[in-house]
Parts: sequence; structure tokens; C-alpha cells
Amino acid sequence: MKVRFWGTRGSLPVAQKAAAIRDKIAAALVAADGRRFSDLDEARAFADDELEFAVSGTYGGATSCVEIEAGPEDGEQAFILCDLGSGAREFGLDAMGRCARGHARVYHLFMSHFHWDHIMGFPFFVPVFDPETKIVIHSGHADAEEALRRQQEEISFPVAFDWLRAQISFVTLETGKPYEIGAVTVELIEQNHSHKSYGYRFTDAAGTSVVYSTDSEHKVDRMDQEAAFVAFFGDCDLVICDTMYSLADSASMKEDWGHSSNVVAIDLCHQAQARRLALFHHEPTYSDADIQRMHQESIRYEELTREGAPLKVICAYDGLTVEI
Repeated sequence: MKVRFWGTRGSLPVAQKAAAIRDKIAAALVAADGRRFSDLDEARAFADDELEFAVSGTYGGATSCVEIEAGPEDGEQAFILCDLGSGAREFGLDAMGRCARGHARVYHLFMSHFHWDHIMGFPFFVPVFDPETKIVIHSGHADAEEALRRQQEEISFPVAFDWLRAQISFVTLETGKPYEIGAVTVELIEQNHSHKSYGYRFTDAAGTSVVYSTDSEHKVDRMDQEAAFVAFFGDCDLVICDTMYSLADSASMKEDWGHSSNVVAIDLCHQAQARRLALFHHEPTYSDADIQRMHQESIRYEELTREGAPLKVICAYDGLTVEI
């Protein structure tokens, strides 16, 4: 399995401001300490090897969109995509290139829910304009089609849903049932979020599993009620989890906002004996330095609370590929 992150922010897309770019350049120059580079490749190697990620890169600004690649690498299997945030535009362009090289023009899209940050990429998702493309939109919500059609009404967007040329269908899934879809078995779980959200577990023929669980609030003072999620995350190879807030924020001024914290995600993954956790759905007001700091604190918290096998904590960013 491969997991590609096309959008990792929550709530709304964000862009790097000029001042932030200037500060990164200034920090890199200080770190270089007067050394000279013979060419761009040498400078890139310095950036990769000696600069911290918050200086040399960015966690990105596109909203939720994650691709899961399962099955043979020859392109016979359908695309599997979780959510249609603004990252779906970049994914769609890349996917069309792969289709031009022979990949199947079939997409299985799995929707956590239909708040705007998770569907805003759909009107710019290029495959919807290809008449040879088949798109199946899976969700636990019976009103999925209504949500996407409403977004493309004339008052909101100039291209009506009925003008799309792909073969688009909608399937409502139920919790507690396994579904064989493409190269994976899919299960879903209902989550605590406004108008409900759903988490998904994908398992391939080799038993490798990935959980996509975003926009789900887990209350730190009610962890005894989280047994269903511990079971859902159980023995998982990678859990992609909503870690939008710090523990202090999630338990105080942002309680009942439908999101969770890095600390609770680690606790759940420890109980579930998951092997890897990806911090995801980053707060839009957080800078790259803020997100990197949360990642470092998460690694330290995991080490301090570990009782069994290590849980590897990674931090998702736009463009990250994880091989499992």
C-alpha cells in the first residue's frame, strides 16, 4: 500500500504569506553560516540534510484529500481517494496524467462528511469532465448527492452539476458491514461531529490496513467510551487521525467543535496497538513552526506514555507519500 497526502489542512485552505517565506530564507541563510554552494543540487542537499522541515519545506495549505493506492502497480486497480478538499484539484491533475499512461479511469471516493472544506475541491476535480471516467462516491450520508449538487448551484458556482461529463454515482454505506471495493475491504465507523462524520478502514489482500479518521472529537475525560475506536484502529499499520488542536484547546475553548488533539490520538493508537500515526487536519492558523512543534511534542509524549511496542508518529504534509 501507498498513501499520498494531497491536502492536510482543516477548515479552510491557507497560503504562505510573503513574510513567512522571507523568514524561512533568513533562517536558511543563518544556518548556512556563510558557506558557498557550487550549484542548486548542492544547495538542495544542504536544505534536505541540515535544515529542519519548517524552514526547508511547508506542511502545505490544501484541505483534506488523501489517496490510498492498493493492488498491483500496473494501474489496473481503481483510484481510492478520501475526501474532496482543495487538495483534490492537484490529485485530479496528477491522476489524469496517470490515466494518459494507462491507469484505469475509475475512482472510488470515500467521504468523511460534507462540510465545505471537504468538498470544495470537487468543482475543480478535472476527471469529472471526462466522459470516459467512472466516479463512485461512497458515504455514510444519504444526502451526499444533495450536498455536492447544492455546491454547484448557479449562486455558488458557474458550472452546474448536470454539466459534468463523467459517469457519477452515489453509494450509501452502513456501519458494521465490510465492503469489497476495488482492491480493498472497507469498513466505516460513525464519528462525533456536526451532521455526523465517518471514519474508514481499508485493508488489502495482504492484511495491510489504513484508517482514515478525521473530523472526529474524542473527549479526554471520556476515554472509557472510546472502545469502538480502539477496536476500529486495532493493529492498524497507519492511522490518519484528526489532531487539529492541542489538548488544552480541545478540552476548553474549542470543546464540542468536532475535532480532537494529538494527545488523544496517541492514547487511542497506544490502546489499539497501531503501528503508525499520521497527525492530520492541521489548524489553519498554525504556522509551519507551530505544526513542527506539535509533532515534536507528540513524539515525546508517545515515548513517555509507551507501555508496549513503539508507535511511530509522523506529521502529514501536502506531497507526503508513505509506503506501508
